[in-house]
Amino acid sequence: MFNRVERLIAARNLKPKKKEGFLKIISIFSFLGITLGVAVLIIVMSVMNGFRIDLTNKILGFNPHITIQSYGDNIVMDFKSLLKTKYKDFKISESINGEGIAISNDKTKGILIKGINTNTDNNIKFLEDNLIEGKLKDFKDGSLILGIELALTLDVTVGERINLMSSAFIGTPLGRLPKQESYKVAAIFKSGFYDFDQNVIFININDSLSFFEKNENDVLLEIYLKEPLKADIYKKEIQEINKNYYVYSWTDLNKSFFGALKVERNVMFIILTLIIIVAAFNIISGLTILIKNKTKEIAILKTLGLSNTSITKSFFLTGFTIGLLASITGVILGTLFSFYIEEIRFFISTTFGLEIFPADIYLLDVMPSEINPLSIALIFIFSITATSLASFFPARAVTKISTTKALKYE
Repeated sequence: MFNRVERLIAARNLKPKKKEGFLKIISIFSFLGITLGVAVLIIVMSVMNGFRIDLTNKILGFNPHITIQSYGDNIVMDFKSLLKTKYKDFKISESINGEGIAISNDKTKGILIKGINTNTDNNIKFLEDNLIEGKLKDFKDGSLILGIELALTLDVTVGERINLMSSAFIGTPLGRLPKQESYKVAAIFKSGFYDFDQNVIFININDSLSFFEKNENDVLLEIYLKEPLKADIYKKEIQEINKNYYVYSWTDLNKSFFGALKVERNVMFIILTLIIIVAAFNIISGLTILIKNKTKEIAILKTLGLSNTSITKSFFLTGFTIGLLASITGVILGTLFSFYIEEIRFFISTTFGLEIFPADIYLLDVMPSEINPLSIALIFIFSITATSLASFFPARAVTKISTTKALKYE
């Protein structure tokens, strides 16, 4: 594509003379700007991809993929049997969910109470994988499992008791009062999802029926799929079977959240690409000045028989080389930073005492990062395209140089 003469001219252009120090500065800033733009873009995209994937995995591990709830009538068990027959891969369990208040050591906290079936519920596997204290076999009637953040808030450990106040009321001689029960802490889990660890308590489904003054006909049906991303497809099919039930999926519950993440990711991509574009303008400035300073040399090359095309290609190669090397350097730096981002965050936090990634705001206890080769390739291609265009247009100015005028006073 480029012959030896064109490569030689480009190499000489990349080594400006001492009197052309300004060009050298422009070239350095162009290189650093593109490198920084590519690296930052890769880091931000990796973090946002990791954030989305980590949250999705935790939400899928904690929440049912499809939930069936009645509008008013109870869900009959014949409907559950029908679903099991039609969808043999479905894991279906019953659950009772409600809000309450946890009371311990003069501390109170509003919580979500989830009654689960220890024999069939998919949450058991989730809890088993995330327990940090206690044993799952101790999770029986009269006991509960709570998250580590909630345990710290209430100042309780395994074996201690917690009073739960129900949203259901019972009649007493003093009037209707919220129902209260005492439960033993069987285990403590840590999901890594701050919101779950701080606000959720699991109790046995038999306890939840009594606690919320419900019966077996008031349960919700929760469905777990082998392919959670197909939840919306199955949701529509189930809704067609019985339109008297309200069917919703995990994506419905988190639609606005993931929609906001997608919009934020796209906006950040657009904003950060401006760094690369601004750096590309430096290449335009540098090449324009370079061509202006080399007018006499260009005219001499033309008189020696070098075509306009070859001279244009040589100056294009000058800018393209800066962009290519800067893009490769940016990809390497961005990938390395993304790979070790948690270690870097921890070092900065401990060294300077800065809380860069507050768990109570971002819902996660570590800095997530997912290096996506496709995203890196797209960023690299965009950078090369921008620098190629920035190199091409000023290089075309070579064709407008008049040999006669350039050498008139020489």
